Amino acid sequence: MHTHFMDKLRNYDVSFSGLKNGKHEFQFEIEKSFFQLFDTDQEFTNPRIAVHVLLDKHTTFLEFEIKIQGLVELICDITNDKFDHAIENQIKVLVKFGEEYDDSDEDVITIPTADHAFNVAQLVYENVVLSIPMKKISPNVSDQDLEILEKFHPKEEEEQKNDPRWDILKKLKDKN
Repeated sequence: MHTHFMDKLRNYDVSFSGLKNGKHEFQFEIEKSFFQLFDTDQEFTNPRIAVHVLLDKHTTFLEFEIKIQGLVELICDITNDKFDHAIENQIKVLVKFGEEYDDSDEDVITIPTADHAFNVAQLVYENVVLSIPMKKISPNVSDQDLEILEKFHPKEEEEQKNDPRWDILKKLKDKN
């Protein structure tokens, strides 16, 4: 990766070497520039998100609790209006030391023994993305509008059409 990108990503390093064992707190503010570090199709317009990191340092491992709270501007699927969506999320991760970086286990991340810092950017990013609803519906859209929409676009039929399980069932039915 190019160094400029790495430098920017380093802003989200939590440096633990030299810290005493026990609890330490870190704060990050993330906005649009943060999301530009990631290759994403999602439009993050005007994100205002605070990240609160609580590190509990032990002799042989680290415990991280990462809280994400803030607002992201979304565009309503129905009205195309912009609206603020509140994001609130919390993750806990255990970080231990090993030969190489390994995040194949969701709850335990292994980092190289020589590392002096743990980068929270990826975790923060994933958690913000997970907090974005699949259907972006502005709070200004009334229930009536939604009902009318669903009459015009019945969801169930589409899902059945695209669901491979239905095809298998149909084949079974046709045989009998």
